[in-house]
Amino acid sequence: MDNLYRSSDEKVVAGVCAGLAHKFDCNANGLRCVVVLVTLFLSGIPLFVYAAMWMILKERPTAGGVIDV
Repeated sequence: MDNLYRSSDEKVVAGVCAGLAHKFDCNANGLRCVVVLVTLFLSGIPLFVYAAMWMILKERPTAGGVIDV
C-alpha cells in the first residue's frame, strides 16, 4: 500500500474514499456513491472493509499545513 493514505482535507467520514480517489485519479464523490451502492447491495459487508482501511491507512502527510497537489 505504498503511497496510499487517508485524506485529511477532503474527508467526509474518515477520508478513505478521498484517499483512494486521489490514488487512482478519479472523482471522490463518484467513488463515495459507488461505495454506498455496493454497501446497500452487499448487506453492509463493505462497511467492514472501510472500517479496516480506516484503521490501517495513515493520514496523508502534509508539510507544515501545505498540501502537495
